[in-house]
Amino acid sequence: MTMPLDETIPLHLLRLVSPSLPVGAFSYSRGLEYAAEAGWVHDEASAKTWIHGTLENSFAVLDGALFWRMSEALARDDADAFVQADAWLAAGRESRELQLEDRRMCEALLRLLADLEVPQAQLYLGQNLTYPAAFAIAAHHWNVSPAAALKGLMWTIAEGQVAALLRLVKLGQTAGQRILIDAVPVIERAVATARSLEDDEIGNVSVAMAMASAWHETQYSRLFRS
Repeated sequence: MTMPLDETIPLHLLRLVSPSLPVGAFSYSRGLEYAAEAGWVHDEASAKTWIHGTLENSFAVLDGALFWRMSEALARDDADAFVQADAWLAAGRESRELQLEDRRMCEALLRLLADLEVPQAQLYLGQNLTYPAAFAIAAHHWNVSPAAALKGLMWTIAEGQVAALLRLVKLGQTAGQRILIDAVPVIERAVATARSLEDDEIGNVSVAMAMASAWHETQYSRLFRS
């Protein structure tokens, strides 16, 4: 027996995860440019390991878990819990480059949301929030469920990394699509992990990504911002 397909598509989420969202995500590589320069990422297999590993072992246990808490705080109108979770996430950034990327993308999204007359964005405009916090505000405003929003946020990371990869390593579009296709079950697991973590289980120690993003700042030639 064939089960009916869920035809409910959060169209606002498609807009929020679109590469056309003007937040400057294309400008950053999250350490991938140095990883490619150092030879850590050099083919499809190593790229897949880097991108999927980052999602499941880094993003899920820090950004994902705290995004979930921020979304829940917005749902119950708990401003203190929202700010606390955001501050926790900001404190977890492991390099200056990652911190600046987070803040600049957040500023861009909050300005856009404020121009679109999203009340909570206008409230937090000018504050040093993280990008996941701004994304949570946008998703909440347009009634995108936290679970769907978290999947979308993780998808933007995977897609952004693949886009950067194809500019850095001699791989074709087909390889990029394979990495994204294989990212689907990874994201499903990562979301489940993020939703299940207790407070004392939240934390991120991504040594390779932290080192790569820090060393990227002094890399001789760079395509991406540092």
